[in-house]
Amino acid sequence: MDDIVIECKEVSCVFNMSTEKVDSLKEYVLKIIKRELMFKEFLALDDITFSVRKGETVGIIGLNGAGKSTLLKIIAGILKPTKGAVTIKGSVSPLIELGAGFDSELTGRENIYLNGALLGYSKEFLNNVYDQIVEFSELGNFIDVPVKNYSSGMYARLGFSIATIVKPQILIIDEVLAVGDFLFQEKCEKKIDELMSGETTVIMVSHSIEQIKRICKRAIWLNNGRIAADGDVTEVCEQYIHSV
Repeated sequence: MDDIVIECKEVSCVFNMSTEKVDSLKEYVLKIIKRELMFKEFLALDDITFSVRKGETVGIIGLNGAGKSTLLKIIAGILKPTKGAVTIKGSVSPLIELGAGFDSELTGRENIYLNGALLGYSKEFLNNVYDQIVEFSELGNFIDVPVKNYSSGMYARLGFSIATIVKPQILIIDEVLAVGDFLFQEKCEKKIDELMSGETTVIMVSHSIEQIKRICKRAIWLNNGRIAADGDVTEVCEQYIHSV
């Protein structure tokens, strides 16, 4: 269908986890060379298939270790699936790891230009929207402080402000809205509502079921790397709540 912007087909992801403790990089390299390092496979995602239409808001729910963040990273192109494929139609603005793309030694001001460039924004465009980014982030004079001195909430404010300064076609959010004060979370949710009215597709992970219900119309419940339920947000969230 023409309105499908995210399509996951039979996506699986396997991680190799070391089964023994290695105390130094030297020891790790020696064990690799001697083929003495043993690994155990961990199946993070198992045969995930679903599609998302333009303008949909989808919440990914599940317990820790269910595969939620791994799935978002694959959709964002940060990880490659071991099996299967993901097709994306449109530009993606990922808010997955706080401060991803930030240089901790640079100030907030300098990181606006650095992170903006990584998202494909020109310097001229960033000059024009700089004041809007700072105003939305509410960082004030902290904008000229190195971000290594920022709290996680300040990181989130700046990252969200940069990623949403234009209406992205696809916005991917992983627990970012769980960081920071309640008033700023509300402000972010209102911004997402605005983006949705402009047909931005939103796919997000949150441990807050209430937040998922407020923002999303649809939910996908992951359990041990597999889809346990996919459908109306209220129905899927109720199934999930009664299972834990």
